[in-house]
Amino acid sequence: MQMDTREVACGAIFVVTAALFAYGTVDLPMGSSIRMGPGYFPLMLAAILGVLGFVILLKGFGREQSPIGGIPWRGLLFILAGPIIFGLTVRGLGLAPAIALVAAIATLASSKATPVLIAAIVVGLVAFCVIVFSYGLGLPYALIGPWVAPLVPGV
Repeated sequence: MQMDTREVACGAIFVVTAALFAYGTVDLPMGSSIRMGPGYFPLMLAAILGVLGFVILLKGFGREQSPIGGIPWRGLLFILAGPIIFGLTVRGLGLAPAIALVAAIATLASSKATPVLIAAIVVGLVAFCVIVFSYGLGLPYALIGPWVAPLVPGV
């Protein structure tokens, strides 16, 4: 029987990660679909991840072997740096500049990113996040933080 080790490994990682997250919700009250408790949403996300991982794992059987290859260090570094930098800067810079900074850093994970692509992603993501999180959900984040406010006239 042929097996694509890359697909099987990815699927197994997803299933194990889902199982660990599901286990982490054991002590949380679930509630119901109408009145969700704090454990309901993480458990549903873990279930979805587990199902997707299982599908990917099954897809790997009966396929030709493909090499796993090297670790993409550039992508790993820039993608993992994004949430850390966002957490460190969102209060000082404000929501819009922090999202712009993180989007620019995350797009650098791809060696194919051009300045035009980076600018388009930054503008689109900032607009989307401001509309959804600030206006739509009303999260209590300042759009422009205290580190940037002195630089922006009229704020």
